[in-house]
Amino acid sequence: MGTFKRLGPVLGLMMLAGCASAVKSQRLRADYATVDRQQVKRLAVVTQPFPPGKQYVGDLWSLIARQWLNQNRDFLVKENTSLPERPTDATFKDQCVEGIEGVLWLDPQVKQVGDGAEVALKAQLIRCRDGEEVWAAESAGSWDSKDEKYTARAEQYEKELGPDVAPYVVPSYKLLVATLDTLPNPELNEADKDEKIDLGE
Repeated sequence: MGTFKRLGPVLGLMMLAGCASAVKSQRLRADYATVDRQQVKRLAVVTQPFPPGKQYVGDLWSLIARQWLNQNRDFLVKENTSLPERPTDATFKDQCVEGIEGVLWLDPQVKQVGDGAEVALKAQLIRCRDGEEVWAAESAGSWDSKDEKYTARAEQYEKELGPDVAPYVVPSYKLLVATLDTLPNPELNEADKDEKIDLGE
């Protein structure tokens, strides 16, 4: 799977809303700066699998990831979806259609507990041209479902995906942000920047 630069565990625990979230590990290809930074920019997000009978949770994770990356990283995330089964083809050929250079695969575990949820995540960025891993991270945490700072955001996702997502929005959002924040930034040329603006997020 190529050569990776081991970044190791994050020193200390990220504190979000008074509850600990740990990005347990992360890794990035050693040649990222000279190869993938210019070549893996246009992504599809796939959450796979989602909890049985709860596709709305998978849809929530993929939507949060797409919007956050388009707003906070220089990736151009074109598609987001959720699928019920673990991939039999880890190169994601079905998602690597024309115009997609990489797939961000989210493999979450989500459990509603009391007034919140316990969430864990394995994430990988796979490049489409050869199915090689570019970046990966593992993380876990637990949060209450209510947080005044996220009220408007929670209402937005409930309106778009339905009221069943309500218990999962805050825990999912906080863990995803902590995890995706370890992703590198690709390099955009002027045409890419115009395309980024056209995404509208």
